[in-house]
Amino acid sequence: MPKFQAVVFDLDDTLYPERAYVLSGFRAVATWAEEHLGIAAAQGLAELSQLFDEGVRGNIFNRWLENHGLSPDRWVSEMVEVYRNHEPSLEPYPEVPGLLARLCQHYRLGLVTDGFAQVQRRKLAALGLAHYFDALVFSDEWGKEAWKPSPRPFEVVLGMLGVPGSRAVYIADNPQKDFLGARRVGMRTLRVRRPDGLYNHLEPPSPEHAPDGELETLSALPDVLS
Repeated sequence: MPKFQAVVFDLDDTLYPERAYVLSGFRAVATWAEEHLGIAAAQGLAELSQLFDEGVRGNIFNRWLENHGLSPDRWVSEMVEVYRNHEPSLEPYPEVPGLLARLCQHYRLGLVTDGFAQVQRRKLAALGLAHYFDALVFSDEWGKEAWKPSPRPFEVVLGMLGVPGSRAVYIADNPQKDFLGARRVGMRTLRVRRPDGLYNHLEPPSPEHAPDGELETLSALPDVLS
């Protein structure tokens, strides 16, 4: 790869396991459900986790409520609010703090992440990684139309870092949305494809969506960049 001036990271399932956030949110919802619905928190957590492991996405709270004979129309909005507003308990992947400490001595570091901005900010605060970055871009702050695969957040982060796209690389995990916008502003791209990643099974929907390379963990990143 060419010599870079900036390294930009995705957040979810790149710097920490996204499943940990999901389970943290389920714990908060299960605690709420015990108080408001009379369903034991341990039972609620186990059932929500099982639905998630079965591949239920988007309507998981609806499904869980229906399984208990409860009305989604009555309770789902409150459950979603609890999930999104909880203070998560998260840890980065083991190699990440040391890697960022090493990289920030040689490169300008940026973060580009999708999702509701306040949710993503709480995740980053829980991880304790913000101080490593020269630029933090929460795409939601420019509206949902700026979420990846839009090139907008990448234009913003390059401007904040003061480097051209050709001298920056973006590291992320989801080929269906992460790399297209970065490539369109001239950045190189790397996919971290962890064996336990939530999007490990996904393939790029087109050649333009594909990353320039893949890593199984971030441990090898310094050698790839040099």
